[in-house]
Amino acid sequence: MAKEKDKEVEEPGIWHFREVPRDAIVKAKIGAALEGLSVKAYIVKLVEANYVEMEKKGVLPKGK
Repeated sequence: MAKEKDKEVEEPGIWHFREVPRDAIVKAKIGAALEGLSVKAYIVKLVEANYVEMEKKGVLPKGK
């Protein structure tokens, strides 16, 4: 049973965005290219970094 819970956490989700400002799309593509990442990997990296920063500031409880 524990492995089933782990599997649920590991499965990726799907995001669909509409009406993203063109400027944000261009910036994401440039940032990803400069770091040698896909846009998806770049966005995930930014989200993770922002989350860590919020933990450091005490906005969110520290993760495990």
